[in-house]
Amino acid sequence: MLPAQNRMTRSTEFGVTVSQGTRAAQPDLVVYALRSDEPGEPGPRIGLVVSKAVGNAVQRHRVSRRLRHAARALLGDLDPSERMVIRALPSSRHAISPRLEQELRTALQRIRVRSGESA
Repeated sequence: MLPAQNRMTRSTEFGVTVSQGTRAAQPDLVVYALRSDEPGEPGPRIGLVVSKAVGNAVQRHRVSRRLRHAARALLGDLDPSERMVIRALPSSRHAISPRLEQELRTALQRIRVRSGESA
């Protein structure tokens, strides 16, 4: 489970991150990342998008749990001002947790290279 301070909850925050953020696609997910300029928001914030295309409710919840677990492992690598939205693709329902975590790390690295940050 992600700590409450690291969860993205407002739809406007999701929308801004997806529309203005840098995108990196992987075989099982798409990651959008954006640095926030808003002061006062604690820690990095992560949001998940797992649509019905992923599968039925049981499959979607399983994918969500795996993504939350993988995202929690990344919290230490993120800057406190970073916002990240993870969108699960239909193939993610067959992916195991270590694979999802590796894809998240790869996507984050690609985003940082595109943004001109050190990897």
